[in-house]
Amino acid sequence: MNKPIGENEVLLNGTAATDAQPAHSSRGRSYLSFVLEVCRLSGTTDRLNIIIPEDRLPPEGIHAGDDLLVVGQVRSFNNKSGQGSRLIISVYAMSVSACEGEHENSVKLRGVICKPPVLRKTPLGREICDVMLAVNRHYGRADYLPVILWGRTALKAAEKNTGDTLSITGRIQSRSYIKTVGQVQEERVAFEVSAIELREE
Repeated sequence: MNKPIGENEVLLNGTAATDAQPAHSSRGRSYLSFVLEVCRLSGTTDRLNIIIPEDRLPPEGIHAGDDLLVVGQVRSFNNKSGQGSRLIISVYAMSVSACEGEHENSVKLRGVICKPPVLRKTPLGREICDVMLAVNRHYGRADYLPVILWGRTALKAAEKNTGDTLSITGRIQSRSYIKTVGQVQEERVAFEVSAIELREE
């Protein structure tokens, strides 16, 4: 029997940069959001948007400076407001608890390639492949997640076609860039999954 298409697991160990604040309500359930900072080995810090149902909030709440373990999934939302990025990427927290120790950022995804992979090179000649991965979730919905792959994994991913299944392990990261809107330049933040390895089916 074939394994169902869809795997989405995130484990983050980091420090809350903001208090949890009310975000929105859906189907009678309230949600809060906060920013989690996770340091990379390189010293760069990823600032990740976390969404958590109010009924899963720790009894003590979430406050800036708290060291937290977040377990959940990467989620996407199509922003139709015309403001900011069109595809909003966040982490949906299924559980949040106090945790100390080294920062950690681990993502496992399995989904279907929904656009032709794009292979390119950095100015220094290193291969990068951009892939848009559709990962199924409950209620017949899917999350559309941008994934970047490097070096040999980029070359392997570039051989894939739209409709093929791709399984990766990696991390979710934030990246600042400048967007020109009319005559005004705006600094924006993009979120993507950086793959460390492809997992064989």
